[in-house]
Amino acid sequence: MNTHVLDWTRDETELIAQFGQARLVRTLDGRYELQGGSPDDHAEAREWVSLFLHEAFFRMPPARN
Repeated sequence: MNTHVLDWTRDETELIAQFGQARLVRTLDGRYELQGGSPDDHAEAREWVSLFLHEAFFRMPPARN
């Protein structure tokens, strides 16, 4: 008998798109996250999502002062 065990402790994500150094990924629980990148990369990601991935909602990282 084969038993398949999921390792929920690992950070498994699916890459959706990349904008410069920013990566838009979907996590195992279905959330979308924007990881890394510059403010310009984030602006490009927001525009792309508004055009091609309407169901995605992601929080922007806090602005640095």
